[in-house]
Order: sequence, then structure tokens, then C-alpha cells
Amino acid sequence: MAVMARLFVSKKKKMASTILVIYTEMMLMIMSMMAKILETLARVNVRIPREMVYVFDRTLDERVMNRIANLRLMIMESDQICIDQLRMHRRAFWKLCEMLKSISKLEGNRNVQVEEMVAIFLHILGHHSKNRVMQLYFRRSGEIVSRHFNVVLNAILRLHRHLLKNPEPVTERSTDEKWMWFPNCLGALDGTHIRMRVSKKDKPRYRSRKNEISTTVLGVCSQDMQFIYVLPGWEGSAHDNRVLRDAISRRNGLKVSQGNFKSNIAAIFYLHE
Repeated sequence: MAVMARLFVSKKKKMASTILVIYTEMMLMIMSMMAKILETLARVNVRIPREMVYVFDRTLDERVMNRIANLRLMIMESDQICIDQLRMHRRAFWKLCEMLKSISKLEGNRNVQVEEMVAIFLHILGHHSKNRVMQLYFRRSGEIVSRHFNVVLNAILRLHRHLLKNPEPVTERSTDEKWMWFPNCLGALDGTHIRMRVSKKDKPRYRSRKNEISTTVLGVCSQDMQFIYVLPGWEGSAHDNRVLRDAISRRNGLKVSQGNFKSNIAAIFYLHE
């Protein structure tokens, strides 16, 4: 048995050494072939091209011209193209750029103008475009695309006081005829349906009366037009009264002042239909 074992180990060693020799010979042949190919290319003066950053641009000047032409097509050619690419018409685009310059103090530089920054930002938001796609589309590096997206985002956030206007509250002594019929009204509440995707087995529960798969969200606002309570998560098939009862019965649910109406919440809040 010992002799058989030694013979088996010897055969394995010979096989391993043979495989190693074959592998070494193959690598030497490949390296020799590569050397001959490079020598041939050098003799016939063939230039090996560099890595292409932008597929269709041969020179830097051509890249800049194509970049300008592409931007002009998006923001100057027609409203339809501007809407398709940036999700707004040309007048809105130029107005947004003007507000970013004057209010948010957004400034361009010698390489990237404000209009191109905003176009990159809107295109990413409107089409959920990835950075690699934007590099080719706008002929910019990934670092420039990422940096200017964040620059425009911060500038947009500084416009919130101008773009988001708070509604004017309704005073208790309002002379508006529409409010004279709601004395002691504390606010308004309403439910809205938001479309969503659910599993096949849950679709019957989330199917609304309009035959849409949705979830119901209850919103309550005070008399000064400020949201004071929101209840999401109910199925689209749930009735408004059921959602309202759930909001009131929760531990941290909707709290309503009793006031002059102790029995009916509908008399306190205007039920919007």
C-alpha cells in the first residue's frame, strides 16, 4: 500500500510540473506575439488611439461647438423641445435662471455658464438621468456634472421664500360671504388618493371607487391655512368616515377642541367634498 501511495503522489507531481511547463510556454508565446505586433505597428507608423472621452468629438474645439449647439437646441429652438428635455417651456427656464442670478446669487465661470448649470440640473431631475449619461449628453466630466448639480440645488433652496407662498389666513372677523356660514369653524379636512403599486393579492383592498390602485391620505389644516395633522397609509377602498374615525381614536391622533359642539366633529371641521 505504501508503494502504491508513493506512485500516486509521484504521478501527481509529474502532472503538476507538466502543466506548469505548458503554461509557461504559452505565456512566452503570447508575449512574443505581442512584441512582434508592436514592432510591426512601429514600422508602418500606425498611431494607437488614446481613450476616447467623448465619442463624436475629435478635437477640443469640436467638443465645445457641439456642446454649445446642443444647449442652444434645448433652450432656444422651441418650447416643445425645452419641455421635452427640461420639463418647462423657454420663458419659465429663462425666468428661473434670472431668479437664480439675482436672488440666489448663482454665478457661472469661464467654463460653465448659469444656463448650462440649470439645464444639467433640470435634465437630471426631469429624466432621472445618471451621471455617466450626462457626461456624454452635455460633454462634461462626471465631476463637473456632480458639482454643478449640487450648486444649483443649493441655489434653488434659497428661492423657497419666493417660490413657495404661504396662503393668507382667514380671520375670525372675515367679511367674505363664503365664510359667514361657518361660525366657530376651526379648520378644514379632506382625504386625497395617491396612486401606488402593491402586490397582486393586495390590489382589491387598494382599489378606489375610480378603479385606481391608491392609498388614502387625510389632511387637516387650521383656519390660518397651516397643516396640523396628516394620516397616511389607508387603503384606497376605505371610506372617508372610517379614516376619520381612525384618526380621532388613535393615541396620538387628531385632537379637536370641544367648544360649543360636543357631539359631532363634522360641525367643528368643514368636511370638504
